[in-house]
Amino acid sequence: MNYFDQRNEKTLSQIDDILDVLPDFARQFNVGISMRTMPLTRLGYLRDIRVFCDYLTRRVFRGKQPVELTLDDLADVTPTDVEAFIDYLSSYTLDGKKHACKEHAKERKVSSLRAMFKYFYKKEKLANDVMTKVDSPKIHEKPIIRLDVNEVADILDEAENGDKLQGRQKSFHEKTAVRDEAMLSLFLGTGIRISECVGLDRNDIDFSDNSFVVTRKGGSTSILYFSDEVADSLRRYLDWLDEQILEQTPFGKRVTDRNALFISSKGTRMTPRAVEMMVKKYAKIAAPFKKITPHKLRSTYGTTLYRETHDIFVVADVLGHKDVNTTRKHYAAMSDEIRRDVVNKVKLRDRENEPITDDPENDDDDR
Repeated sequence: MNYFDQRNEKTLSQIDDILDVLPDFARQFNVGISMRTMPLTRLGYLRDIRVFCDYLTRRVFRGKQPVELTLDDLADVTPTDVEAFIDYLSSYTLDGKKHACKEHAKERKVSSLRAMFKYFYKKEKLANDVMTKVDSPKIHEKPIIRLDVNEVADILDEAENGDKLQGRQKSFHEKTAVRDEAMLSLFLGTGIRISECVGLDRNDIDFSDNSFVVTRKGGSTSILYFSDEVADSLRRYLDWLDEQILEQTPFGKRVTDRNALFISSKGTRMTPRAVEMMVKKYAKIAAPFKKITPHKLRSTYGTTLYRETHDIFVVADVLGHKDVNTTRKHYAAMSDEIRRDVVNKVKLRDRENEPITDDPENDDDDR
């Protein structure tokens, strides 16, 4: 069983757990969309629906438990109820814990409700889709954060040398330098997602043409390519890992997942959280005033690729965006940069290129 199969199995178990505290219509919705959505997507929907059901029993259908809500109750929900729910998300309590949603989190929960109400309306189990009368929360676009050219070099140098690390980070770096530099090179040289990175197996890499097989968001697979520079980093890491596996003491621990490409200090496949912490550690040194995450490394690669190709469709394809508008939104600033760069490309009085005619007065263009 590969990483993604294991992740799906774990997610399905979480779905079963959350359905135990949700009304029956949530189970119907989960089954109804199962053929066209991944388990992680459905789990996200159900978590958002749980918050909504909890709200309904607190403010609209008092006296009921969330599990007792019915489709008839959903039919009685008004646009005003949904708008009040969006406001409620600014500060609420669930399972005894305080939560506060900002605009992007609110938008995601509203999208989950739109999917649910649309599903039951389409199945003719609701006479109306109340969500068509509810506006989405206003989203203030944030500037796209990415590394510049010098910062890319700095973060790779720091991963390789660890010159500015302190204390425990310095001593730990001696055990992880080859791995960390290879992983950062792969992020910055291919633009893959964090889930795609941690899900890679050793046999996904093919050095004969510098390619690798990646499992995309949604479960599809693609073949991507990497540069010779990235290939060198990966080869160094794999040679080092082979030595560790033979000794059975990588980082002092025995390797328990020999298929995984990137191994943690515990000898297991690296987790997304561990990758996030690794990136943060080096980014604090290379770009101290930027909040750099693995996704920002992806944005850095996409920006560089767009600058070199000026082709948004190429960038969308390589990054695995199903909708080119997603790519366009993230790299709009680059489009503006290109527009500024080309402003002087068109010459209005380029006399060197003027056509020469024997009789200007009879030139057909003057007629």
